[in-house]
Amino acid sequence: MQSLIRLLVVLALLAIVISLGSALFHLARGRGETDSRKMARALTFRIGLSIALYAGVISPHGLQPH
Repeated sequence: MQSLIRLLVVLALLAIVISLGSALFHLARGRGETDSRKMARALTFRIGLSIALYAGVISPHGLQPH
């Protein structure tokens, strides 16, 4: 079960990086309103994944500082 959660976290982080790359591509290309919409959609997807990952999957590791 732990390995499945780790795999899901890695896949979510990979999707976040791909979404950022897509947004950067549409920002750099900048050919009007359609690219702006695609960039906004990619960034919205990234934010949604980040919030879902932070709120549900990541938990404290239990190590205490010395």
